[in-house]
Amino acid sequence: MNKDKYNIAIVGATGAVGSEFLSVLEKRNFPIANLKLLASKRSAGKTILFKNKDYIVEELTTESFSNIDIALFSAGGDRAKEFAPAAVKAGAIVIDNSSAFRMDSDVPLIVPEVNPEAAKNHKGIIANPNCTTIIMCVALAPIHKINPVKRIIMASYQAVSGAGAMALEELKEQQKNILEGNQPQASIFKHVIANNVFSHDSDMQDNGYNQEEMKMVHETRKIFSDNTISISPTCIRVPIYRAHSEALHMELTHPVHIKTITEALQKAPGLKIIDDNQNNYFPMPLDASFQDDVLVGRIRKDLDNDKGLNIFICGDQLLKGAALNAVQIAELLI
Repeated sequence: MNKDKYNIAIVGATGAVGSEFLSVLEKRNFPIANLKLLASKRSAGKTILFKNKDYIVEELTTESFSNIDIALFSAGGDRAKEFAPAAVKAGAIVIDNSSAFRMDSDVPLIVPEVNPEAAKNHKGIIANPNCTTIIMCVALAPIHKINPVKRIIMASYQAVSGAGAMALEELKEQQKNILEGNQPQASIFKHVIANNVFSHDSDMQDNGYNQEEMKMVHETRKIFSDNTISISPTCIRVPIYRAHSEALHMELTHPVHIKTITEALQKAPGLKIIDDNQNNYFPMPLDASFQDDVLVGRIRKDLDNDKGLNIFICGDQLLKGAALNAVQIAELLI
């Protein structure tokens, strides 16, 4: 693509990630000629302000993509499967935030800090990885480059906004009920999330892992083009509004040298080191919220394995875990 400005469509414009798309596009001054906002029939007719101009949300149809250069999708897997082919047929490049195409062998799965070159191989659709996967891979990439990662044991602590705006409102309502002495009720999640943690709410698989955990396994291997990486994940939902946290325990190929690892992380794009042992100050979701960078800290060797490395990371799952990563992919294209 070689233009001064581009015609952009946002599918799912009224959702949590859709609004983040608009914020990121404006913040990064993406060169937009025309902007089309698309959503369900229920949301059609709403007005959204972007760069001091009101845009009317239109109903998403297969005819929505005439003259569109790039379509940013965040409307769920079923909608992506239904409408992404129509967008490609109309000449648009689709960057999809759902899981619909991630493991399709013809669809690149891109984290720009890790495998930007793979974006060249698209056939009209590029997949945005799972939010938890993106955040982990940004931190893994500089380590894997200098000392290949053989095995990862990962535990995630995932914010409720990753399940959508209604889940966030449920947490707020439950917290209010508890403060007022009333019994909190769960409807979006199966369990009360306020003052609680539970296994990630995605579907359980026959192997005892949930869908979120298996996404991390398969997507990480695809992004790094390395099926030999061993990944053992545990994904947990926690009563945090925004930003996911992850504890990563890695076994590397060669003995760990903390100074070398730290220097590689400091130089890597998309990362910010927060590693203050003296003041016990490390990555926290409050600090990571609304930040583009993934925060990394607790950088330390395994106590018993000279090839073992432990780190703790936090990243805004609506930004780097979703909208920002997608817009960065769009920037690769132009």
